[in-house]
Amino acid sequence: MRTLAGSPEPPAPADAPRGPRSAAGMHPLVWIPALVIGVAMLIPAIYLVIAASALPAGEIWEIVTDPSTARLTGRTLGLAAAVTGASVVLGVPIAWLTVRTDLPARRFLSIATALPLVIPTYVGAFTLVGALAPGGLVESWSGWRPPSPYGFGGAFVALTLFTFPYVLITVQSGLRGLDPSIEEASRSLGHGPISTFLRVTLPQLRPSAAAGALLVTLYVLSDFGAVSILRYSTFTRALYLQYRTAFDRAPAALLGLMLVAITVVFVVIEARVARDRGQQFGRRGAGRAVTQVPLKRWRWPAAALCWSVVLIGLVIPLTVVTYWLVRGLGAGESPNLAFGAAGRSLLVAALAAAAAVLAAVPVAIWSARSPSRWARLTERASFTGYALPGIVVALALVFVGIRLVPSLYQTLAMLIFAYVVLFLPQAIGAIRSSLLQVEGNVEAAARTLGSDRLTALRRVTLPLARRGAIAGGALVFLTVLKELPATLLLSPIGFDTLAVRVWSATEEAFFTRAAIPAMLLVVLGSVPLAITMIRERRET
Repeated sequence: MRTLAGSPEPPAPADAPRGPRSAAGMHPLVWIPALVIGVAMLIPAIYLVIAASALPAGEIWEIVTDPSTARLTGRTLGLAAAVTGASVVLGVPIAWLTVRTDLPARRFLSIATALPLVIPTYVGAFTLVGALAPGGLVESWSGWRPPSPYGFGGAFVALTLFTFPYVLITVQSGLRGLDPSIEEASRSLGHGPISTFLRVTLPQLRPSAAAGALLVTLYVLSDFGAVSILRYSTFTRALYLQYRTAFDRAPAALLGLMLVAITVVFVVIEARVARDRGQQFGRRGAGRAVTQVPLKRWRWPAAALCWSVVLIGLVIPLTVVTYWLVRGLGAGESPNLAFGAAGRSLLVAALAAAAAVLAAVPVAIWSARSPSRWARLTERASFTGYALPGIVVALALVFVGIRLVPSLYQTLAMLIFAYVVLFLPQAIGAIRSSLLQVEGNVEAAARTLGSDRLTALRRVTLPLARRGAIAGGALVFLTVLKELPATLLLSPIGFDTLAVRVWSATEEAFFTRAAIPAMLLVVLGSVPLAITMIRERRET
């Protein structure tokens, strides 16, 4: 998730030269690495275009217009639309209840309802299969065989339960920043809490809800683990099968480009929906207290809704994992193997977080402190990974590794590079936001006191970026822990992580073997998310 502040950029000095040579007065140690990084981030997208263009025009047209491609597109878009719609319907009301009302246990529920986000969707799919499949938890405890979890229904439930917190968290953040006086005025005119929410609050939340909905949509479009485990064919599953079974992988590159085109369309739609043309909605001033909305007779039904989400999205999945964990340990399954995978997961997550922060610093500083057109273009190029699903980046780097740099294919270096391409925007957004919170004249003041550009950069700008670098690095770290397709296709032979362990064991129906790495993934991801949310709530 990336959040870029909308503060205006500081004006350049009147005598600042233009163009990449000067970078509007920016030190070469900033803009030269930033340019290199921006170009490097375009490698997967460029190579996909080159690989797909190698196909004859007739074959390209045949693949694009093939009925199976149309069915694949319809299934992918249908799943994305259903999950996104359900996530908005679920996330927006719960965000309002946990931020603005006198909901019982409101502080606890504001965190607990978001915790399903720490459960990777493929772990959620594993819990669904482990509970509902023949011989699963439900049948073992009750003797009743439930409906099959496979297909669209299972994929819809798993993806909705474990991605709706994207909408919840962004809307919660938006609510904390809104001026509550407009809602108070509505209630003083006789409108009840529900009417005020629908007529006044909900229109103000359009940008936040659109941002969260976009994250859900892109996640569904790029998801590979859940749809594979639940046997529902989407673009990502078709791409993986094409890569594994076909000798000619150019058609896979073409399918990848089609998936990228779909994601770009949704990014453009979100930008239009979220646009607040008139800037008509106020922001809360400093120290402005928020009056809790009394729910009255709706208080306990609202609490039941929130607790139901916690039960279904958190308690039941953890119960299923615990059930198979106990069965596995009782059957002699060794946890040592999972601990080894956990160590490898932590290693690549730490390396990727460090690499992403190092790459993000020059790009974020240049884009935040320079009005140069080259700075804006470099930042946009660095955000290419935002619209590239993990499996598309992985396939592109497979092509690059095999044909151009075979010595790097299936090495740790290429795996880390894939992570940086995918998650660099998270680090750039956090660092750029922290820099934009401080006026650019702070560095100018250091220059007037005798510091040269390099000294001002080292002693003033970099310390200002430190807080954002820590936040961005933590976000990249947590995201890499859960990444599956890039890890599956690019990791060195024998270098399996927790994510790969869960997917492989569940694919082969070894639920006891999947339980230990699944539990470790949840534990590693839950504590940092809870701490981050608590800090955000205290700062607002």
